[in-house]
Amino acid sequence: MTTLTHNDYTVAWICALPVEVAAARAMLNKIQSPLPKPSSDSNAYELGELNGHYIVIACLPYGVYGTVAAANVVSRMRATYPRLQYGLMIGIGGGVPGKNNDIRLGDVVVSRPAGEHSGVIQYDYGKAVRCGKLERTGTLNKPPHSLLTHINQLEAQRMMGSENDVLKIVEEVFERHPDIKQRLLPPEQLTDFLFKSSYHHAAGEGTCEKCDKEQLITRQPRETRTPYIHYGLIASGDQVMKDSETRDRLAQQYGILCFEMEAAGLMDELPTLVIRGICDYCDSHKQKQWQGYAALTAAAYARSLLSIIPISRPDIDIMKSKNMRHWMVSLPRNPKFVGREDEITKLEELITMQDRPKRIAITGLGGVGKTQVALELAYRIRDRNKECSIFWIPCTSHAMIDQTFLHIAQKLRLRDVNPAEVKEQVKIYLSSERAGKWLLVFDNADDTKMWLAASHIAPPLEDFLPESEQGRILFTSRNRKLAMKLAPFNVVSIPDVDKETAVKILDKTLAHEDLPRDSATTAALLEQLAFLPLAITQASAYIIENGIDLSIYLTLLQEHEQDVIELLSEDFRDPGRYQDIQNPQIQHQDPLAADYLFFIACINPRNIPQSILPQATSRRQRVDALGLLNAYSFTNGQERDIGMHRLVHIATRNWLRKNALFSHWIQRVAEHLQNVFPDHHHTNRGLWQQYLPHALTLVHENEFVIQEENYLDLTEKIADCLFIDGRYQEAEVLYRKLMTIYQEKAGPQGRSTLRSMANLASTYRNQGRWNEAEKLEVQVMEASKIVLGAEHPSTLTSMANLASTYRNQGRWNEAEKLEVQVMETRKTVQGAEHPSTLTSIANLASTYRNQGRWNEAEKLEVQVMETSKTVLGAEHPDTLTSMANLASTYRYQGRWNEAEKLDVQVMETSKTVQGAEHPDTLTSMANLASTYRNQGRWNEAEKLEVQVMETSKTVLGAEHPDTLARMNNLALTWKSQGKLQNALALMEQCSDLRNRVLGPSHPHSKSSSRALSDWMVEYNA
Repeated sequence: MTTLTHNDYTVAWICALPVEVAAARAMLNKIQSPLPKPSSDSNAYELGELNGHYIVIACLPYGVYGTVAAANVVSRMRATYPRLQYGLMIGIGGGVPGKNNDIRLGDVVVSRPAGEHSGVIQYDYGKAVRCGKLERTGTLNKPPHSLLTHINQLEAQRMMGSENDVLKIVEEVFERHPDIKQRLLPPEQLTDFLFKSSYHHAAGEGTCEKCDKEQLITRQPRETRTPYIHYGLIASGDQVMKDSETRDRLAQQYGILCFEMEAAGLMDELPTLVIRGICDYCDSHKQKQWQGYAALTAAAYARSLLSIIPISRPDIDIMKSKNMRHWMVSLPRNPKFVGREDEITKLEELITMQDRPKRIAITGLGGVGKTQVALELAYRIRDRNKECSIFWIPCTSHAMIDQTFLHIAQKLRLRDVNPAEVKEQVKIYLSSERAGKWLLVFDNADDTKMWLAASHIAPPLEDFLPESEQGRILFTSRNRKLAMKLAPFNVVSIPDVDKETAVKILDKTLAHEDLPRDSATTAALLEQLAFLPLAITQASAYIIENGIDLSIYLTLLQEHEQDVIELLSEDFRDPGRYQDIQNPQIQHQDPLAADYLFFIACINPRNIPQSILPQATSRRQRVDALGLLNAYSFTNGQERDIGMHRLVHIATRNWLRKNALFSHWIQRVAEHLQNVFPDHHHTNRGLWQQYLPHALTLVHENEFVIQEENYLDLTEKIADCLFIDGRYQEAEVLYRKLMTIYQEKAGPQGRSTLRSMANLASTYRNQGRWNEAEKLEVQVMEASKIVLGAEHPSTLTSMANLASTYRNQGRWNEAEKLEVQVMETRKTVQGAEHPSTLTSIANLASTYRNQGRWNEAEKLEVQVMETSKTVLGAEHPDTLTSMANLASTYRYQGRWNEAEKLDVQVMETSKTVQGAEHPDTLTSMANLASTYRNQGRWNEAEKLEVQVMETSKTVLGAEHPDTLARMNNLALTWKSQGKLQNALALMEQCSDLRNRVLGPSHPHSKSSSRALSDWMVEYNA
């Protein structure tokens, strides 16, 4: 007779009550002698054989029930019997009767997955939400796939008319064990009471004999006493369910058929099927007399199930090969592999050291080298550890995974392999001690549904992951979210390689090629390839195949973004890649994430503010969508600005074009930006400066130009903001385009046409292109007189603009004539105190001031200031401007104290009212500094000018004309202080920027150049 050992027992049978153990023992064909167990194991076991299966029966400690107690029992059980393949939690439970489930006392409920639930639901575990409800968090493991297959087979046999095995088994048990018949016989059907949910048990009564029978629910009697078998969700919790209203609420919410107290503690400890005989209805009514029979029907079903499940036995040949190392890696080692030493060292430590995580994941952008890192790691472990088996599974499709598992089973010499169950069989083997040390690599584990969600094709792959103290699982994934679920908090990111490593990769892939190259070309090429290892390898293959040098390939890349995709998609033989890799289906995983991906493809891929993206229905939805793009390394950053990898940006644009969607998305982005792009009010400066790079990328797309007439408001807002930022040349391009379109749409004298002409003229004026500005302004003025009338405010504004051009050219008489005309007309039409009238008076005063007519200028400026104080208030920006103008006149006259007094007053008020960084505040500080400089108070002037210059750089930008003017002022102060070297350096910087921004012909550029030349002569002298 063969002596059985702990390794022979493969089925765990767990009970909570003695009556359940009695029912279990009654099912065994043979009861076997106990085996020794370690002192740390406090469980009591019954060992036996049933239909060829060796079974361990364990019961919870007396009076100790619930999920934790069950988990502790199974944990000790697995340590003592290491080859347990699955568990059966068999006993009694409370049924949930309903219209769709005619559950009676004595029936059996079997756990089976339904919807998103795994078969057992822990209904009292989760987080409290509103109205006292509990929102469940997390799910439990499913029953073993093989058991689910065979319960379907059993059900199919019953549907085909087979005899009810449960009733037959119960009758056989009573014949074989007459001593327990009296204790486990079914009660009379008359005692199967089902009361209405709202009716509760009569207090103090041990039975329901005195309960109001009028409250009973009438049910059709069954023809036979045959127990029905029900399949579905079983609810598990740490308290007895004895409230019918709570029962119905939870059952309706989740679709529950039965309530019990232990199963939730087992599902994550050992793959378990739960079988419950119904002994009550989870209400307050007393029906304990049904417990014995319910325990027996549940045990009978288990016996029926075990009669059709194949018997599993230790394979002698496998046991002999326990220490045999297996190597099953389909990809060859890459002899050109370089870099990644830090990542490989970290991974090697995680995998080889004791008490380290059993699951580790590698994440990063597609093509960054995850597979190559895992491959190099696998070969290094093979070289250093002669006992560790390594298995490599490419996760490119379900078919590839199934095929690889079959190969693994063959490699392990597993017998009687069933292709439908091969993953479960490999899992069981690798989870056993005899498998020894092993590393299982799942490469390209990118598909969340494949791994975590059951489908009609197959259960989720996570169900087939083995667990062993000696085993480790390594995943490579583009999807960091999935990686975190598969290997929580044990994720190693593979970043883009640095420039130095990228050069080494290029050198190694082109090692045998005699190609002319220089460091500048190499650096430019690698930057175009975004330092991506796969892109570098593909580029090298193309260069070698076509016999070209790096500079030619770089030229091809730079010609058009379409060439980048075509060149980097060249087919080449790379033994380190799979031929059937599929791109991650972002659209299927999260439609909003796909929308964000396509949206970003139409704008600049750098420094994308979250606020520019389309709104999500909730913050959680937005976080999830951006998190998914981040998880695939398509984007980086989520809290503030977002960036997209350059090659991802190009590839997405290419995909949209190939699928005829790019024009559609350009339209969607344009419509969105037209709504969210701010106007040019100074309070919006920070926002428009964030949005401008993205709006400019959009409006320069050919697909936008084709339909730009639909988005003229957006174009005009962009042009206005560029103008305010001093980017006159860029604004000019858009204003000219608007003028052309409006001339065609509204005619040469349409209001929108005239507005765009005036705006274009303003860009000319600010670039010092006086003749072009004058020509347009005359046209606008004459047309406005005809269309709007000579006294219309817009006509007067056009006249004022022309006067400003004259003033800038020193044509004082022409400027004065227009300004007097504008002023007098506004006094008549709009009133002497109207803000526009005051502005026209101030313009005339400016002309007088530039002519040296100080008294006339001063008289007008005092008038404007006093009227503004009365009409607008002392703190109004226009009032402050009038005070600054008067201070300027005092400054020209050398009346420093009066100028300083006004400058200080304007500066302090502006700081209070408009803020320390407002452009008008900065102008007032610059004016005060000018007053100090003219008094020879260099230190005070310098302190203010440094502050103004630095703030201007931050607020307006380093190239804004106002910033350049403040750099010029500081240079003047330094020169006056004798700091000529500092002054020269700053003036040289200022001159270069003005030439670039304003053009060398601009008067300010010419002035800077002359000053710089004069100062150089003085310095050299």
